[in-house]
Order: sequence, then C-alpha cells, then structure tokens
Amino acid sequence: MPLKEFKIDSKDREIITLLIENPDISQKEIAERIKLTQPSVAMRLKKLKNMGAIEKRCGIDPSKLGLYIAKVDIATADTSRIINMFRDCPYFLNGFILSGKNNVCLFFAGEDIPTLEAIVNGHIRPIEEVESVELNIVISTAKKLIIPVKMDIKLVDTQPCGIDIECKDCAIYKNSQCLGCPAIGQYRGKLW
Repeated sequence: MPLKEFKIDSKDREIITLLIENPDISQKEIAERIKLTQPSVAMRLKKLKNMGAIEKRCGIDPSKLGLYIAKVDIATADTSRIINMFRDCPYFLNGFILSGKNNVCLFFAGEDIPTLEAIVNGHIRPIEEVESVELNIVISTAKKLIIPVKMDIKLVDTQPCGIDIECKDCAIYKNSQCLGCPAIGQYRGKLW
C-alpha cells in the first residue's frame, strides 16, 4: 500500500506531537507552545484533519479494567475470510493482513484467558483454510495502550463471527471455559 504524499512542515509535526501527548490540549495552548496565532493553529488542524493525518479517537486502558489482550498470528489460504469473520465480534480489536508465513494477525481483548483461547480453538483452528495458529497473551506494553472497545453491544439473532453453534450448545461454554458472546445474549461476564 503506497504512502500518501502529505505536505506537512515542522509546525504541523509539532502540532501532531502535542496532540499525541495530550489529545485534549486547547488550540490556544498549542499556539502558545509553538509560537503561532490561535487562528493559524485552527487552520492547520483543519488541514491535517482533512488530509486524514490526524484523527481523534476514544478508548479504554485495558490494564485499568483487568482485560487481557491476545495477539493471534495465523497462516491461512483465505486472509479476507478470517478478517471479515471477526469484524463485528465484541472481543475483536483489529486485524492485519501481513506478508510472510503468518499472513494474518488479529488482536482480541477479553476478561479472561480461557475465553480468548476459546475464540482461537473454537472459531479459528477448525477453519479448513487455516494452516497454523499461534496465540500469545500480551504481558506488558512499552507505552500506555488505549484500545477502542465497543461497549454498547446490540443483541443479534446469530453470532457475528458466523459460527454455526450457539454458546449455550457449545461444550467449552457449558464447561465454563468461555464467557460466551455478548452479541447474542449468552454472556456470563461483567464488562459488556
């Protein structure tokens, strides 16, 4: 994927840095710190937003809520199927199609490790096109991590991942080794 040509200067880079450090910083404070007028900062911010160079997002700190993050590396013949399968899963954070042997990387967040393992073992490993799967739990991060977790889950009739079996009929769920799916109302956790 080619990089877009952004025409930004040193003042734009300073603005971006200040916003990364403090997303709630005022235009007035930015102007004072980089020695520009507030209207000039407003115009630069508008330009940067229109270019897609900056975006304001909100999320949660998983460590504050006791969440685990799973990194799942997959070798598969059908990368799009795997990514699309989890697009609406409440536990799904993001997915990447990669070059190399493991050509898909997925990130999930959950309240317990057994639920994350159940996603991998019950939903990913059985897929015929999946050649290998490696599950790792994130132990710590080098920088503070804020993740976009969808908190307002709307109930649906079928599992967003497209799996044929409902949680209530799944042996892993019945044995209390998975918290279940918040999207279909078969969930025993506390977050969603």
